Amino acid sequence: MSPIAAPPLLPPLRRLLDQPGLRLRLLTPEASLPAQALEQSVEWVHSSDLADPTPFLSAGQVLLTTGTQFAAEGTTDAFYAEYVSRLRARGIAALGFGTEVVRDGTPDPLVAACLAHGLPLVEVPYGTPFIAVARAAGDLVAELRYARHTWALGAQRAISLAALRPDGLSATLSELSRQLNHWVALFDASGALDRVFPRDTFAASGGANSRGSLARVQQEAARLLHRGQRASTTLDEGGETLTLQTLGRRDQLRGVLALGGATELDQASQEVVTSVIAMAGLALEQNSALDRARGHLRSGLLHALLGGDVELAQTISREMWGPLPHEPVRIAIVEPLPERLDALTEFLELRVEERPGQLFFAREGRSVMLCVDQTGGPLLDELVSFGLHVGVSDHGGYPSLQHLVAQARQSLERSNEGAPGIVEFEVISRQGVLAFLARTDASEVGRATLRPLSDHDAAHGTALLGTLRAWLEQNGQFGPAAAELGVHRHTVRGRIDQAEALLGRDLGTFHARADLWAALLAAGDAPLG
Repeated sequence: MSPIAAPPLLPPLRRLLDQPGLRLRLLTPEASLPAQALEQSVEWVHSSDLADPTPFLSAGQVLLTTGTQFAAEGTTDAFYAEYVSRLRARGIAALGFGTEVVRDGTPDPLVAACLAHGLPLVEVPYGTPFIAVARAAGDLVAELRYARHTWALGAQRAISLAALRPDGLSATLSELSRQLNHWVALFDASGALDRVFPRDTFAASGGANSRGSLARVQQEAARLLHRGQRASTTLDEGGETLTLQTLGRRDQLRGVLALGGATELDQASQEVVTSVIAMAGLALEQNSALDRARGHLRSGLLHALLGGDVELAQTISREMWGPLPHEPVRIAIVEPLPERLDALTEFLELRVEERPGQLFFAREGRSVMLCVDQTGGPLLDELVSFGLHVGVSDHGGYPSLQHLVAQARQSLERSNEGAPGIVEFEVISRQGVLAFLARTDASEVGRATLRPLSDHDAAHGTALLGTLRAWLEQNGQFGPAAAELGVHRHTVRGRIDQAEALLGRDLGTFHARADLWAALLAAGDAPLG
């Protein structure tokens, strides 16, 4: 159901002019006035015959005068122009001239001055007392206040109903965004953007949707969270009014709610926001406790799966979240930062709801393990957007789950060596076992094995180590190795004989050659001196 549009805070000038009992007449044609001049909000109606009443006026008021200040003989056109100029500079919404009190009709120079400065001029007939105009304006203000109060009650009811949906927190924030016609963003306890409504608020460029605005709001949210106290703040950024409010208890803040729009929130809107803050804070507290309980249950089911009790895990999972992913499955492991764990868990919970039977996940110490079916590729790609390293196993069945977990851990170790991204065990297995040694703690063993050669090269300026590598790469053939090194094959043979002596190994055997090749891979490209 679409929301009821929020009524304006104050009545526009047009509504006051249209009150039938007042019989007001606009002397400055609307076409000659600035655009939207008659839509300006009327804050109140004030009367004064001072030559300069501006010290007692505020922007948005309608000024009524009988023209006593113009009664003196010799009043010049310049006097009228200066009078109107001061009113215009003060932000007066309109000027009303009461006729037949001090003089007949409205002075022509006053009409000309109002036209020149774009100020609406209204003629108030003798039969309409100024107090009637002020009372009509007051009635309109009271009517709008009541309408906004009614709107606020309706908005709070719509938001309360949204909170009853399965995705209560998201539905509540989305409904708040619609009701206020503001964007609404939720930042988690670490200050990271958790969700935003409308969803594409920060996707476009420029104005309210710019990345710069997001950075400004995120910076302020982080500042409020760093203080560790319940707080709120209002900012002006890029033509928008930004409102931020912390969520949660003073000693355990759960996040920050931020709103932005072209207008500042009035009391009625603030009441709506206050109710959402209370609901959001409660939802985050409840979600935290519920997530802990569900997390323990998920961890228990993971241990059941690893222990081979697939039927028990399948039964409980089906009751709680839907069936386990269909075989063959893959295991993916990530290790998020502690402050990002809650956001990742909530993200995965939403994916489980969206894709029943395609995903199961659980915590295991610092790690989060995901079990996905063959359609889980896009989900794993989404994990990289969290800045995570992802290790993924081969496909397999639940009986081989322990092996899949071991593969995923090895893949995660490889992924941790570079930028955030996905490493699949299939890639590692294609590279072979010896290539894997270069990324394990076998490096020191390899360096120690080769040290007799590296020390000799350093002391005597020889090239035994490089010659050994080239000779092994050429399958122990002297001719190709010599061609690669640019030396005679007898030189290569002599160096290999010298290496055999230093290493105390018979390089004619496959075992010795394989062992030295593994040592070279494990030692890597760093100097061995």
